[in-house]
Amino acid sequence: MYCNTCGTKLIMKRDGIDGFVPFCMNCQTFKYPTFSDAISSVIFSPDKKEILLIQQYGRKDNVLVAGYVTKGENLETTLKREIEEEVHLEIERFMYNDNQYYERTNTLITNFMAVAKDKNFKLTGEVDQAQWFSVEDALKYIKPNSLAQHYLKEAICKIDRL
Repeated sequence: MYCNTCGTKLIMKRDGIDGFVPFCMNCQTFKYPTFSDAISSVIFSPDKKEILLIQQYGRKDNVLVAGYVTKGENLETTLKREIEEEVHLEIERFMYNDNQYYERTNTLITNFMAVAKDKNFKLTGEVDQAQWFSVEDALKYIKPNSLAQHYLKEAICKIDRL
């Protein structure tokens, strides 16, 4: 590993209770690991009886609307922007659901539950297909053994709080 500021090779140095952390001798600073931030959302219909699942990038897996946090945004702004960008829906209300670190992309994904103002989505270039499913069918058709499935199950348990 090399310093992202000066390019010097990093050494491992003890930093109190954090244990051994990469350290730049030239800059005299610890270089803690960084990761990306993203959101995903379980989008409910206005009556909360249906859930919107999407397919992207030529894949046939049903997943949730998701996207990366842009510099200067907070999570709530990202949530609204991504839903608008991907399916052109406006959100009536939303609440935090869960978050998990996704190692494959080195990303902390924060999931929200959201209620759409209406069911009239429009596909964009980012989404190949979208479909409203009953809550029961959404559980059947979501990508199995995925983070999306985990978030969906969590959201269904909390649906009465939304």
